[in-house]
Order: sequence, then structure tokens, then C-alpha cells
Amino acid sequence: MADPTRARKLADRIKVVVADALEKRVKDPRLGFVTITDARVTNDLQHATLYYTVFGSDEEKLGTKAALESAKGVLRSEVGKRTGIRLTPTLTFTADEVPETAQQITDLLSKAAEQDARVAALAAGAKPAGDADPYKKPTEHDDAWDDDLDASDADADADGDADADPADGNAARG
Repeated sequence: MADPTRARKLADRIKVVVADALEKRVKDPRLGFVTITDARVTNDLQHATLYYTVFGSDEEKLGTKAALESAKGVLRSEVGKRTGIRLTPTLTFTADEVPETAQQITDLLSKAAEQDARVAALAAGAKPAGDADPYKKPTEHDDAWDDDLDASDADADADGDADADPADGNAARG
């Protein structure tokens, strides 16, 4: 098994070699405006997957796919010559879905921004459901209840429980 760093470097080199060969060596008229976006090589350096995008219509994309498949042998021999490795990896071309996915994400983000704008417009004229200050504050009635508790504690101390020492936990017996 090869080093993953070596596989990554080889993938980068294959990407450059294939892009250059597509520009200079392959003269297929079906080959549209193609860009090699990424290349990945397995860790055993036997298989390379090249991701590409095509600028154009669906018909041009299909033509480019057919042109890449027919030029696979030429491209593989060019990779073998220019990389200098013992075993040249097989090449597999895969259409890159990143541009379409990016467009879908952009559409979803614009829809979310429109919905946020609608919610902000509705919230601008809205009033709170409750009071302006939703936090509970003590009222005069609550203070009177606390005073009643303080008074009952004082009455209990006056009845003779004052001898109880809470620090030692023993109550005086009388």
C-alpha cells in the first residue's frame, strides 16, 4: 500500500497532465469546453478517478463524455509517459456535480432570505403577546406575605423556643 501523501501528489500530477493533454493532444470535435476539477487516486495507485465539468448544453455534455471515453487510452499513455511511475493507473471520468449542487444551495439560500424578509416585515408591526416586560417582579402583596412569615417566626421565638441553639442541634428541655 502506498503512502496517502504520494497518492494525493500523483492525483494532482495526473490532473495537470490530463488537462494539458486534453488541450493539446486530443482533437475530438465532440470535446466541449471541459475543465478537470479534481482527481483522486486509490492508495494502491492502480485507479484514478477524474472529475470534470462541461460548460454548455446537455447535448454538449453527452458529447464530451463520449469524447473522454474514446480518448481514455491516449490520455492514459500520456499519464504514463509524464509521471514516470511503474504502473499507470486506469482512468475513470466522472461528471462533477458540484456546480449543480452549488446552484441548488444558492436557490435555497435565496428562498430562506425571502422568507426571513417576510417574517421581519410581519414582526415590525407586531406587539408582544404579554406585557412589555415579561419578567415577574415582586408585588406589594408578596411583600406583605413575607412580613407575615417574619412575624410568625418572631412569635415562635417568644413562646420559648428561643432556648434552642441551632448551632449544636440540641433543643433545651424545660
